Amino acid sequence: MGDKPIWEQIGSSFVQHYYQLFDADRTQLGAIYIDASCLTWEGQQFQGKAAIVEKLTSLPFQKIQHSITAQDHQPTPDSCILSMVVGQLKADDDQVLGFQQTFLLKNFQGAWVCTNEVFRLALHN
Repeated sequence: MGDKPIWEQIGSSFVQHYYQLFDADRTQLGAIYIDASCLTWEGQQFQGKAAIVEKLTSLPFQKIQHSITAQDHQPTPDSCILSMVVGQLKADDDQVLGFQQTFLLKNFQGAWVCTNEVFRLALHN
């Protein structure tokens, strides 16, 4: 991993950490957000750590498993990291669904946090 640019190392580590927490215990996700963080979940807007964690913990499934197909990371001019994830998820006994998720990561008080996040299932009607 040391041969990858630092933003790819940080982005990849964040993505791995995020989905481990999400799949194991969504209540622990609060540590990666700040009060100014924003989430768009299937078109619904949430702002602030408390509102985001409330949304994520209220999702209507008991268990979930994410499988990452691809992830891309870019540095931004203001020293943030943009990360995009494509993958599949399986919630409870539902069918496997594709998803896309984008994170904007910022170093805040010595830790990388998610300031912006967008999630969409890959559904085509």
